[in-house]
Amino acid sequence: MATPLREQHCKSLPKGSPAMPLEQAAGTLSQLHDDWELDRDTPALVRSFRFRDFYQTVAFVNAVAWIANREDHHPDLEVSYNRCVVHFTTHSVGGLSENDFICAARVDALEADNS
Repeated sequence: MATPLREQHCKSLPKGSPAMPLEQAAGTLSQLHDDWELDRDTPALVRSFRFRDFYQTVAFVNAVAWIANREDHHPDLEVSYNRCVVHFTTHSVGGLSENDFICAARVDALEADNS
């Protein structure tokens, strides 16, 4: 049985490593929360999160930052009063990698743990 994404850890990917083919990314997307989208133009994994207030938004951003630091894989974040949009892509490969899906699954776990 395969290890769930949220239990895996990111691997170092040197510049020039191949990006995940978009077909594989589309298949792997099914292992994440339904709100994640595959931006084929960037390419990136993108999800918007809504919160009750700014404090909850910033608490979420800090939790995402903790995950990113621990995994050494950092998303782009758009932060506003009650919303945060998370964009995962792997710059060193110029596209998506399994690292993006691992971190997205860990971010999903934040929401699951607070339900």
